[in-house]
Amino acid sequence: MDIRTMQSYLAVIREGTISAAAQALHVAQPSLSRQMKDLEEELGAPLFVRGNRRIKLTEEGMVLRKRAEEMVRLMRITEDEILQVRNNLSGSIRIGAGESIAFHYLSRTAAELAAEYPELRFHIISGDTRDLIDELDNGLIDFAVIFTEVDRALYQSVQLPAENRFGVLMRKDCDLAARKTLTVADLADRPVIISRASEPSLTGTDILSGLNVIATYNLIYNASLMVEDGLGLAICFDHLLNTTGDSALTFRPLLPSLTASGFLIWKKYQALSPAVQLFIDRVRKTVENRDPNRP
Repeated sequence: MDIRTMQSYLAVIREGTISAAAQALHVAQPSLSRQMKDLEEELGAPLFVRGNRRIKLTEEGMVLRKRAEEMVRLMRITEDEILQVRNNLSGSIRIGAGESIAFHYLSRTAAELAAEYPELRFHIISGDTRDLIDELDNGLIDFAVIFTEVDRALYQSVQLPAENRFGVLMRKDCDLAARKTLTVADLADRPVIISRASEPSLTGTDILSGLNVIATYNLIYNASLMVEDGLGLAICFDHLLNTTGDSALTFRPLLPSLTASGFLIWKKYQALSPAVQLFIDRVRKTVENRDPNRP
C-alpha cells in the first residue's frame, strides 16, 4: 500500500463509482479498476460489495477507509511541516478554544508571531470541551483550550492564568438586575441556561443542585439570544459579552466567588512542527511575562 493507492481508494468511495473516480483522478477506468483489484489481493480481503451500482464497502473496506483517511491526513500534515522548514516557518496553527478572556494569551501570541512570520496562518475553532477533545484526538487541531481537569497521561498543558468568574447573564429589566451580586439561592425556581463546557465544574460544586436547568449551550452568543428572548437566565463566564450601553442584557457575579482555570493542551508523544513548537514556547513566555492589570 502506498499513499497514491490510498488517495485513489478514497476517491472511489467519495465519487461512488469507479468510472466517476477515474474521471475525477484523470486516469483510465480500467487502470483504476486494476489498482483496486490489486489492493484487495494485497490485503487478502474484499473491500467492495460487488453487483451494486454505487460503491458499498465490506467491513474490511470500512476499516481500510478509516486508516486511509488517517494516512492521507498525516501525509498532508507532513508536507505542511516540511514546507514550514523550507519557507522559514510558514504553514498553519490550528486552535480549538472555549469562550473565555483567557484566549487573550493565545491571540496576543498569534499577533506577535504573525508580525515576525507573515507566512503563518491561524485557524480558530470555537467549541466546548467535549467537541474540542474529539478534534484534538483525531488530529484535526493542534491545541485545545479547555476549562476542566487535564488528563496528564494523555496531554501536556500550559495553564492560562486569567480568572474566569462565573455569574448570571440576564435581561436588564429582570428584578435580579437591581442587585450587585447574586447567590445560587437567588436562582431557585427560575429557568437556568448553562454551558456544556462548564457543566462538570458547576456539578462538582453542587451549584446545579435544585436548579431548573432548562437548556444548555456551547456558544455564549446563542445563549445571550435565549436570555434576551426570555427563555431563562444564563450561567456563564464574565467578560464574554458587551452588556453596556444599549445592550438589553447585564451580568451579575455569583457569590461566593466561583472561578475556573483555562488550560492550553496538546497531545503527548507526538512530533510537533516547528510552528507549533514555537507557538507553545511563545505562549509560555506570554504567560510568564503577563501584565497583572490585563486579563
